[in-house]
Amino acid sequence: MAVGIAAAWSGHTRGLYTVSYTVAPMATPALRIRPAYPREIAVLIEFNRAMAQETEGRALDPSRLRAGVEAVFAEPSRGTYYLALQGEEPLGGLLVTSEWSDWRNGVFWWIQSVYVVPSARRQGVFGQLYRHVLERARANPEVCGLRLYVDHENHAAQAVYRQLGMHAARYRFFELDFVLAEDRSKSSAGTGKAHES
Repeated sequence: MAVGIAAAWSGHTRGLYTVSYTVAPMATPALRIRPAYPREIAVLIEFNRAMAQETEGRALDPSRLRAGVEAVFAEPSRGTYYLALQGEEPLGGLLVTSEWSDWRNGVFWWIQSVYVVPSARRQGVFGQLYRHVLERARANPEVCGLRLYVDHENHAAQAVYRQLGMHAARYRFFELDFVLAEDRSKSSAGTGKAHES
């Protein structure tokens, strides 16, 4: 589901999705899904760069983005990147991070930084990535569920998440961004416009 799948963090308002553990049938040939290796940092940087440009029209700072991706490999508790590969060609990827839930005495896995290359969209790449993460989450007794963010206007992505068994949560997402909001205000200072992100 093309452009919709590119948006893990996008737009002006964001919604929260959680998983209910029903899975749609696989529609495409199986891809190899595995954790990304440090040698693939350049691929992950490009996926993140492209996603930010497509979903928010945002040009990310290249050195900050590189440091952010490298930081995941330097400290594995920050998260795990997964890639969907056809042969050795990466067709898509995502990042899984963790959040402790005291209510559930368990960890939610957050699906972030989702990206599928344009030529592989609408072919079930995200679905295979998602099922891989879901399978691992269900096998881990510490994990209490899966969550992700989606733009309220991103109806294509929302349809995909529903098809995969996720449902809209009752929560709204609020943030105070000390990094990217500052970048946005600097870039808009010359135009006299303030931007929401």
